[in-house]
Amino acid sequence: MAGVDLLATAFNGANAAFIADLYAKWAANPGSVDPSFAELFAALNDEARSILTDSTGASWAPRRWDFGEPEPVKPAAKGKGAPAPKEAPISQEAVRAATKDSLRALMMIRTYRVRGHLEARLDPLGLQVPDPHPELDPGTYGFTAADMDRPIFIDHVLGLEVAPLRQILQILRETYCGPVGVEFMHIQDPDQKAWIQRRVEGAPWRTHFDAEGKQTILRQLTEAEGLEAFCQKRYVGTKRFGLEGGEVTIPALHAIIVTAAKRGVHEIAIGMPHRGRLNTLVNVVRKPYAALFSEFSGTSFKPDDVQGSGDVKYHLGTSTDVEIGGKMVHLSLQPNPSHLEAVDPVVVGKVRARQDMAGDTRSRRGVMGILMHGDAAFAGQGLVYETLAMSQLIGYRTGGTIHVVVNNQIGFTTVPAHAYSGLYCTDVAKSIQAPILHVNGDNPEAVVWCAQTAAEFRMTFGCDIVLDIVCYRRHGHNETDEPAFTQPLMYRAIRDRKTTRALYAEQLVGEGVLGEAEVKRLWDEFTATLEDAYRAAQGYKPNKAEWLEGHWAGLSLPSPDAEWSEGATAVAPETLRQVGLALARVPEDFDVNPKIARQLDAKREMIESGKGIDWATGEALAFGTLLVEGNRVRLSGEDCQRGTFSQRHAVLVDQTSQNEYVPLNNIAPTQSKIEIYNSLLSEVGVLGFEYGYSLADPRTLVLWEAQFGDFANGAQVIIDQFIASGETKWLRMSGLVMLLPHGHEGQGPEHSSARPERYLQLCAERNIVVGNFTTPANYFHGLRRQLKRNFRKPLVLMTPKSLLRHKLCVSTLAEMGPGTRFLTVIPETDALVAPEEVKRIVLCSGKVYYDLVAERRERGLRDIAIVRLEQLYPFPHISLPKALAPYRNAEVVWCQEEPENMGAWMFVDRRIEQMLAKMDMAAKRPAFIGRPSAASPATGLAKTHAAEQAALVSAALTLG
Repeated sequence: MAGVDLLATAFNGANAAFIADLYAKWAANPGSVDPSFAELFAALNDEARSILTDSTGASWAPRRWDFGEPEPVKPAAKGKGAPAPKEAPISQEAVRAATKDSLRALMMIRTYRVRGHLEARLDPLGLQVPDPHPELDPGTYGFTAADMDRPIFIDHVLGLEVAPLRQILQILRETYCGPVGVEFMHIQDPDQKAWIQRRVEGAPWRTHFDAEGKQTILRQLTEAEGLEAFCQKRYVGTKRFGLEGGEVTIPALHAIIVTAAKRGVHEIAIGMPHRGRLNTLVNVVRKPYAALFSEFSGTSFKPDDVQGSGDVKYHLGTSTDVEIGGKMVHLSLQPNPSHLEAVDPVVVGKVRARQDMAGDTRSRRGVMGILMHGDAAFAGQGLVYETLAMSQLIGYRTGGTIHVVVNNQIGFTTVPAHAYSGLYCTDVAKSIQAPILHVNGDNPEAVVWCAQTAAEFRMTFGCDIVLDIVCYRRHGHNETDEPAFTQPLMYRAIRDRKTTRALYAEQLVGEGVLGEAEVKRLWDEFTATLEDAYRAAQGYKPNKAEWLEGHWAGLSLPSPDAEWSEGATAVAPETLRQVGLALARVPEDFDVNPKIARQLDAKREMIESGKGIDWATGEALAFGTLLVEGNRVRLSGEDCQRGTFSQRHAVLVDQTSQNEYVPLNNIAPTQSKIEIYNSLLSEVGVLGFEYGYSLADPRTLVLWEAQFGDFANGAQVIIDQFIASGETKWLRMSGLVMLLPHGHEGQGPEHSSARPERYLQLCAERNIVVGNFTTPANYFHGLRRQLKRNFRKPLVLMTPKSLLRHKLCVSTLAEMGPGTRFLTVIPETDALVAPEEVKRIVLCSGKVYYDLVAERRERGLRDIAIVRLEQLYPFPHISLPKALAPYRNAEVVWCQEEPENMGAWMFVDRRIEQMLAKMDMAAKRPAFIGRPSAASPATGLAKTHAAEQAALVSAALTLG
């Protein structure tokens, strides 16, 4: 012990820094240190370099030693009696040897923290046995079997000042190479890294649970397995995507929820794929068993008097309130299609909205998201990364999401070697430095301990964390699939393996926690509960539409016959003036950009004169009037603060300090606030986030702006699966606004068309609103209408580019004041010949109107009327006939900029024809004028574009 004592002195406190400094000096100049230390450092150099730089390509061959299984080390007995004899002086050689032991031991400990997970026993089937890793071999560091019991000074690392190698290895192997594998050394935040390290070292999951805790885990496993077994027996051949093999997920979810609730969470939103959803619905979110069994028999999840096509039961969601620790916690499971990860941003968007509604905008701890994933989807779906990438951004952060990967070690029939390139399916989470806890799914106590740790980490640091539960899938992709076709060895092992519940029950019986009779009683009682629910399901009927309760109370369904132009959208002149002048006002000490200063002066002149209101000002007036009326506004998208076309400038930047000023947030002392965020360069993730936000808060105007309209192509899954069909499938309203810049202006195929035809193809059952507005005033009313109507519908809006500064595309304040409203159709506005003498009606939508009216004025034509469809869907079946009726002798043409197979033509063609058939008109159907059908939306050649545009405008205004 004398050498160890001397090293404890030499390697402690300031001396530790001294030794580190010596090593640094030696590395720079080997001759600058004492020869004895130079010899020591030279001996360590290769090993230190490989460890400290995490080298994986060392050329040296590590030595391996068979040390056997680590044995517990008994503490030495304290001596009594005579004082210890005076020790002889310690030689320099002894100091060198002891220093070498400490340095090598500390390097080995660090390596276990970095690489110990590589030898963790994670696969419950035992098919994936990790190979020994050379850097986890004590022989790599020069230790031999003779060194196992020699005390080594490690300066309180692992909680020990001095410990023999055998004890050090025992702690390291139990911590990092057992049923839990921890990845945390990639984290750059020292507090987070130290927290995880303190939490896991010593393998506390082995002794964490008392008898009551173990019984709780067994009961939850019984509920999870019991439900699957019951459904397998009662509903043979019915797909349910059960949780067999991953039943431990249910206790894990309970642990996360209870732990978070005790730390202050009052609402939890859950998103997950279809596997295990039914189990989660009833055993976690407490959907009645009778309701689930009723759906198995074919009954709808909604009352008969509520419209909607519905969805399969394993896509549905539900919500409930549960009491935890004496307080109520709201749980919700979001509905989700088979696009497995599409729900991820929707959940975090909803969480953000609930936090904002509660005023929890600093810590963001009170509302939490749990996202569940399959292993193949977590690794393969780009939306996972886009959601992770938002986690710490100022406009999207939610105080951390807990990700639970139900790792079946297979995706449908695809093995991990074909599913992802990294070591783990969770590797993408390292991109945001999230800690990752891998755990063997057949060790329920370790799983639940990891789940509790995940919740505590989130509540402590406000960051994402990943829990990777390595389990298996007892059946194939669904209950009717034969998995042995492609994975015979895996499914042979699964058939021979007892369930997690059975194994855990045997463990608890062996420990004396429960008797076999008690285990059987738990199973029988739960089975009896399911039998009772099965009988009750025969007469079960949903009795209310829960979708219009809570935050949605007071809203209703729209009239099936209306054009949805109702809603008091007009604003008093004094309010318009108040908002308008605020838009042009900046603090005296604010150094505004000179170009923007000129824009603000022009804006002030617009407001004072009441004329020449351009598009951006009309938009700002809509936002501002909603704010002073107490509604919040949220706008996000790529570069939306300034606006892609430098038109919005909603956030001003001081040219000296770069401080920001938002005029819309400085209108009145009692107003609500607008949030405008330049998003990350993502479409599908951000659109999903904003959709989720709109689901949670019907009183906030939520908008997403595409940089160019066709960029929404990258978000098509969110559009198809949620925005267009979410209400009819899941009874979930949304008032989200999509702003899609659109217009053929010679900017090439990618910057011309917002693909309006795609949205129009999705229109049915009055699900969304699709518009292509032509005036700032109508834009003003259209935006305000989103919150002023007594229902919510998504608005898909083709917004202008060149019209942002077009001299004709302006409005007056009077067009936003008393007596005005949104117009689904704008009739002819110029003075023409008598209506019966008009020879042609040109129907159009959007920017092409201004090309047509300019050409008509230049040619002096007065017998051609131009009528604008501002709202394409719901089709204006009331307003359009009124606009056309005076021109009963005229022919009707539809003019658009887009090719014939794109744009609105194929949508409006038959509808206009059907409308004309009911009217006393000479025309019986419209003719098409526009670009010929094409594979690409637009030409990339400016001259070709100009010629095409001139030709279609001329054709629309040429009779004959």
